[in-house]
Amino acid sequence: MTEAISRPPRRTRFIDAMNAAMMVGRACRLADRPVLKKETLLRRACEFTSLDDFGDPWFEHPLEVLLDAIHSEARLNAAGEWSARAQIEKMLIDRLRAQEWFARHPEILARPLPHPVIVVGPMRSGTTRMHRLLAADRRFSHLRSFETISPVPRPEFEHGKADFRVTLAARIMRVARLANPRTLTIHPTGPMEPEEELGLLVHSFWSTKHDAQWWVPSYGRWCEKQDPTPAYEQMARLLKLVGWSQQASSLRPWVLKTPQHMLDLPVLMRVFPDARLIFTHRDPLAVVGSAASLAWNQTVIYSDHADPKAIGREWLRKTRLQVERMHAARKQIPAERQIDVHYEEMDRDWRGAMGRIYRFLGLDIEPALSAMEAYQRRAAALKRHPHRYSLEQFGLSAAVVLDELADYVETYGIPLENQSGARGLLQAGRVSAWSKPRPA
Repeated sequence: MTEAISRPPRRTRFIDAMNAAMMVGRACRLADRPVLKKETLLRRACEFTSLDDFGDPWFEHPLEVLLDAIHSEARLNAAGEWSARAQIEKMLIDRLRAQEWFARHPEILARPLPHPVIVVGPMRSGTTRMHRLLAADRRFSHLRSFETISPVPRPEFEHGKADFRVTLAARIMRVARLANPRTLTIHPTGPMEPEEELGLLVHSFWSTKHDAQWWVPSYGRWCEKQDPTPAYEQMARLLKLVGWSQQASSLRPWVLKTPQHMLDLPVLMRVFPDARLIFTHRDPLAVVGSAASLAWNQTVIYSDHADPKAIGREWLRKTRLQVERMHAARKQIPAERQIDVHYEEMDRDWRGAMGRIYRFLGLDIEPALSAMEAYQRRAAALKRHPHRYSLEQFGLSAAVVLDELADYVETYGIPLENQSGARGLLQAGRVSAWSKPRPA
């Protein structure tokens, strides 16, 4: 249940102080304004690494579109411009170093990625909880947070020795807490916590990570019309590199998840043809409100001009598109390869829900239960403060959201968290269902 809060929260004073310091530095010519141009960024990455092979050049077009949107729409502040350059350069440096690792160790790309288990659902629908419960099972491989931040080991990396990527992740998270501690309340994590593969897709400048942290709607809409196969192929290559660096068995299935897959299911299934899919569902009033809140709490760090109502409209649109594409793509996936689970079911009886999922996977859950219970205790310790938000903060209402997503509720039998209010809107006919056929 969310509180009826009328205005979204402000960012911390840390970012205001950082912006002021950067502007003083520029005025005194002690710091330059970051240059966010593709050629400059590529050149700087090459000079830093003394490498020049970025792999498949497909990524350059999404990068160009993203940079155009940053210049025309994002209205970044000084800290935002500095962060954008740092993030983009890091991705480019990692691309260069990944190619170097592939050349030095061709056995990396020969590693198989057998029958992964992939959690698919709208942002804030319980995908993280499901993913981390599965990751607690040692029969699966999973990414850790430091590996999605830095999937490519540094050149000096050696198996069994200290890995600087863990230290770097801890530093990044400390800065994130200073910039806006709410982001880590919404998505609690730590360097060694299981994490999604969104950071691997970012290496191709592809994913909703960008439009969840910057106001770049033209980039998001452009991506929605493209074929992202090369981005998913690069993600698979990076998974092989991470597995090699972990010294994990290549026969162990990966457990994966990111809401991006909602938009790209046909490509996901082409790249991982033997994947088994777990679809998570949640009341769209909570999904849309929570997703808008997450985007707001990131966007407000990087821009002084974030508009909560625009963010609310955009994440309602994106959620509807995710659900529509997921619904259509599932018709082409064999029924025995997919299963549905509700957020409410996991809240009510997570052991029972996980038992049903393990029967679907053909695995005995007993060897994993104690590790899952340990995760639940750790998660409770990480999430010290509840995530508070409301639709009204983002110019939305229950009626508006259900008018867009009523058919999602009806088709998948999703329990509404505010039964008396939201269900009343549906039954009173104040919302309309989609004019799309429902699945049999």
